[in-house]
Amino acid sequence: MDVRAFCRQSRVLIVAGKGGVGKTTMVAALAHLAAGAGLSVLVVELEGRPGVAAAFGSDDALDYAGSVLSAAGAAPAESSTDADRVAPGTVRARHITPDEALLEYLADHGLRRISKRLVSSGIIDVVAGAIPGVKDILVLGKVKQMERDEIADLILLDAPATGHAMTFLSSARGLVDAARGGPIRSQATDVAELLTDPARCQVVLVTLAEEMPVNEAIEAAYALEDRIGIALGPVIVNACDPGTAPALSAHDAAVMAGVAADPDVVTALEAARVFLSTRAGLQAEQLARLGRELPLAQIRVGYVAAASIGKHEIETLSRDLALAIAGLPEPGKDRT
Repeated sequence: MDVRAFCRQSRVLIVAGKGGVGKTTMVAALAHLAAGAGLSVLVVELEGRPGVAAAFGSDDALDYAGSVLSAAGAAPAESSTDADRVAPGTVRARHITPDEALLEYLADHGLRRISKRLVSSGIIDVVAGAIPGVKDILVLGKVKQMERDEIADLILLDAPATGHAMTFLSSARGLVDAARGGPIRSQATDVAELLTDPARCQVVLVTLAEEMPVNEAIEAAYALEDRIGIALGPVIVNACDPGTAPALSAHDAAVMAGVAADPDVVTALEAARVFLSTRAGLQAEQLARLGRELPLAQIRVGYVAAASIGKHEIETLSRDLALAIAGLPEPGKDRT
């Protein structure tokens, strides 16, 4: 499949997964990949973490207005209005919170004067306590608005870790069932329509080729389909080993090469060989199990040995994504 076609299958791509599997890193890599294909990309971050910005070499914290992380040419001028579309080949990112989404919603409905006073008084916490899911709907409602306004070709939502993500994404259906009418039900209905339309929104799950993350990815996939009715894209399997360890032991390899290696060095090399061989075997087992129990295409991304994720690592991961996507079938065609 062509990278550009993959990134345009839906306007909103929600990236979810168990904590520690590299979900935010994959968001950054997907953003880099899509921008490289000439698309405009908006990353939505919910938890105030610096991961996405840091991956693009920025030390600045993301805010509600957003900032440009990467641009094909000169960075476009910033604006406080969402009506400004992200430029092609550009990655922009925003940190969206329920309070700020509520402020904007109230201002858009003619309540600008009292909106800040309502938020500062803690009214949102009172309402959230009385009506579970309201905070999630405020955030998802903002995402829905940006999708409708076609702010970018691709909106990448860095979702909370899987457990919270299930509650987060099911909030709309819960409020539709609970509310009889009014703006809350209307907003929830609009969000539910977004989440259940595969042309507008899909979820990509990220996992590692390890038992617990694979278990959680499988459970999450079926729950997302059954409870929310949201479409699932391919599963991204992060940190896959590139291949198998050498078959020869370190000692036998040294003998065959005619090298008189230090015994301590041979011992260390052999321990590394056994570790790599064992890890590769375990990963192969989990990848096969994932394929059996979850009938979704897999996008396998290599392991990056780095203390932190920066521009170089994101470029490497983007290349891995591109190669894996090229091997996916075109939409509507059976896998062969």
